[in-house]
Amino acid sequence: MVGDADQLPPVGPGSVFADVIRSGAVPTVALTEIFRQARDSGIVRCAHSVNNGDMPDLREKYPDLFFLRRQTEELLAETVTELFSERLPRNMGIDVSQIQVLSPTRKHAAGTVMLNERLREAVNPRHPAKKEKQLGEHVFRIGDKVMQIRNNYDIVWKSPDGLADGTGVYNGDVGVIKGIDNEKETVTVDFDDKLVDYLFEQLSELEPAFAVTVHKSQGSEYHAVILAMTAGAPPLLTRSVLYTAMTRAKKLLVIVGSQDVMEKMVHNDRRQKRYSGLKFRLSEGREVRS
Repeated sequence: MVGDADQLPPVGPGSVFADVIRSGAVPTVALTEIFRQARDSGIVRCAHSVNNGDMPDLREKYPDLFFLRRQTEELLAETVTELFSERLPRNMGIDVSQIQVLSPTRKHAAGTVMLNERLREAVNPRHPAKKEKQLGEHVFRIGDKVMQIRNNYDIVWKSPDGLADGTGVYNGDVGVIKGIDNEKETVTVDFDDKLVDYLFEQLSELEPAFAVTVHKSQGSEYHAVILAMTAGAPPLLTRSVLYTAMTRAKKLLVIVGSQDVMEKMVHNDRRQKRYSGLKFRLSEGREVRS
């Protein structure tokens, strides 16, 4: 054992990974290059600028990054919808399934809640042949893009051909609604060839995902990203949120909105601090061993 555990404070919830690194108790390697895109990519260059606290030069022409200035929330939302449903598929040959809309916030006209309504009506409008089920504020329709918002280790999935099966759908998994059965009270979602039947009472585990928050996009990557640069609460408009949003895009990033909001995010390096006590305990153990 390392020292007297009773004399150390308990370990509580917090940023465990960051605390382990800061403790100095384990070897670490810092990754300073982005490999998701090409080295000469505008996405890479601008993301590096943001990460360094510098405003990217938006006047420069990049092959994979575009900034469209829109000064009102309504015009911003209209432009995002047009890009998603028409301009990128028609002009650049990018299928809607390869485009992800991101926003730092759920609220306002360019937040994810209202954007999801707009985007769904643009690419998957109501039709007599399409069944739908309403639960609370969300309407689930055949053809809708949805996201699992919590880990469910027990839910059963099967392959479309019925030859494979397993369990588990996880927070951040994105799928498409393939069927709604009102008699069985189930909604069938296809998560990349894993078919899952949700009981109506389980639909609280799903949210519309044509547009998702930057926070929900962490750990994912997309062929093309449309970022709604909209106003929001200061904790949401930070440098790290902007950097995360930009680096989700592999091939194309279109930023739509206010340059002022973007500048605020670049210069806001506020980070949420969570104190677990783990750093102290690891540091104490290191001192005892030395």
